[in-house]
Amino acid sequence: MPSVRDGAGASVPTFPRSVLIGAGLLILASLALAVIGRMRHATEIPAHETALVVRELRFSDMANGDVRVTDATTGAVVKIITGQAGFLRGTMRGLAQAREHDNAGPTTPFRLTRWADGRLTLDDPVTHRHIELEAFGQTNEAAFAVLLPQVMDTGENHEPTP
Repeated sequence: MPSVRDGAGASVPTFPRSVLIGAGLLILASLALAVIGRMRHATEIPAHETALVVRELRFSDMANGDVRVTDATTGAVVKIITGQAGFLRGTMRGLAQAREHDNAGPTTPFRLTRWADGRLTLDDPVTHRHIELEAFGQTNEAAFAVLLPQVMDTGENHEPTP
């Protein structure tokens, strides 16, 4: 291993500069590839995927602490969320805070989608946040699944039922 002399004349070992530069470049390349892969995965939906049900929803706080969920297309109340409903409230609070951070208001609805492969996703078209709800477990995914109409699988045509 190469060495240099310090001010007192003692030999101090050094690490080869080329190895440090190579390690730094390897780390930067790894980070760059991870970011690129993450961005591509979050924004691309494979062409073969089919949305069975898409519902645009608005979430609003009520005076009594409940949360009103309305269908953005029809204006109909889909559900009143009472009590804690921790995952649903926490998720929506996080998305609302991201909108506030971006100086965006609540006018644009969120998009809840049930895919043909069974996945359930929540998207915010304003902040471009995408949440794969299955990643949080069946119970938490079910908190959002109740906001979609049920889909009957007839094997031919997928029609939502109220």
